[in-house]
Amino acid sequence: MTTAEMIISYAVWLALVVLCVSFLLTVWRVIKGPTLPDRVVALDMLTGIVIGFIALIAIRTGFTLYIDIAISLGLVGFLATVAFARFILSRGNREAPKGDMMKTFTTSVPEPRRKSAARRPSGTGPAVRRKAKK
Repeated sequence: MTTAEMIISYAVWLALVVLCVSFLLTVWRVIKGPTLPDRVVALDMLTGIVIGFIALIAIRTGFTLYIDIAISLGLVGFLATVAFARFILSRGNREAPKGDMMKTFTTSVPEPRRKSAARRPSGTGPAVRRKAKK
């Protein structure tokens, strides 16, 4: 075993340990996350961590097919994150707690304007006119 192979072997093991710790912390954020956007970001981060695991497996085994799998997982993870973001935006601010930073960044659909009673005098509608003709 040459020095370069030994360095790569130790680097891969160190990277595996770091990825395992980050995986556990990210799963904790998915479970504990105070808001839905936090959970979506954590799920996106999990996709990146799994791509890192796949890349390390590709380095250890020497099969380049794993890189193609990691690229396709990255594309699917991106599409899932976009879908979750659209879902969050469609919900609006219904479940945002007070003082939440996401309240300033999310857009909600404004409620339709209703005619007030002051602008419409009572007794002038079509039904009232029909009754008056009888």
